[in-house]
Amino acid sequence: MTSKPKLYGLVGFPVKHSLSPCMHNAAFKALKIKAKYKLFELQVEQLEGFLNNLKKNNIAGFNVTIPYKEKVLPCLDIKAPGLREIGAVNTVVVAKDGKLKGFNTDFSGFRRHLKELNVSPRKAAIIGAGGAAKAVCFALGKSNVEELCIYDIDVYKSLCLVSQLKDVFGQTKFAAVARIEELNLGGKDLLVNASPVGMRTLDPCLIDGTLLHKRLFVYDLIYNPTETKLLATAKKAGIRFSNGLGMLLYQGVICFEHFTGKKAPVEIMRTALEKGVKKL
Repeated sequence: MTSKPKLYGLVGFPVKHSLSPCMHNAAFKALKIKAKYKLFELQVEQLEGFLNNLKKNNIAGFNVTIPYKEKVLPCLDIKAPGLREIGAVNTVVVAKDGKLKGFNTDFSGFRRHLKELNVSPRKAAIIGAGGAAKAVCFALGKSNVEELCIYDIDVYKSLCLVSQLKDVFGQTKFAAVARIEELNLGGKDLLVNASPVGMRTLDPCLIDGTLLHKRLFVYDLIYNPTETKLLATAKKAGIRFSNGLGMLLYQGVICFEHFTGKKAPVEIMRTALEKGVKKL
């Protein structure tokens, strides 16, 4: 009797835009692992039922994206080092006994992509204060940035994040601002959009092009569309920029290794993502 393939997937809402399945399924195929990665698009009221039936549904692990990176955290039985400080989870492994072990591979993926891009920021500005922003801020704190300024439409969220970060990274000067204009981009060398604004066609460009300058690198965690209005503005200004596809790749590489215990086939995963992007 042949065993069923293990299931992995991405939990969030919306997730139809995700390229994670093509990356992970290519890796499973290359390593001849009997597994499948799929999308679990869940409404808030469906999340608890999903988590309660993981073993029953043969789900061995899953990734977490907007808006559940913080909501899933209290459901974990085991938290990897650094997860409490980040305050957001993006990778969950289901143990044989059903216990859930959580990791955050976003911050490592972001750091690895910045290194590949040869970006070493000293003073950074972040748009967003949710789960993705927490990972980015943690990564920048680990990199010993001098200043980190955060804007979120919910000022309370950004204030809470700043308070949390100050307790972990004493060497960095943190600030929360009430308006995007107060990010003081003229004094920054990195701008990161860690909010979902830009995913939809009707979304506005959050930054006035006149605020951009040649020393600023613009990074948008969004990769679908591949060029958001923010990145189009950066291109028009003639400055360096990147979408989040590299971060997606490297966080996926790390989480694949958590899922399987095997070394990830990085170039196969990269190629699968590049092919997936062309189909968007």
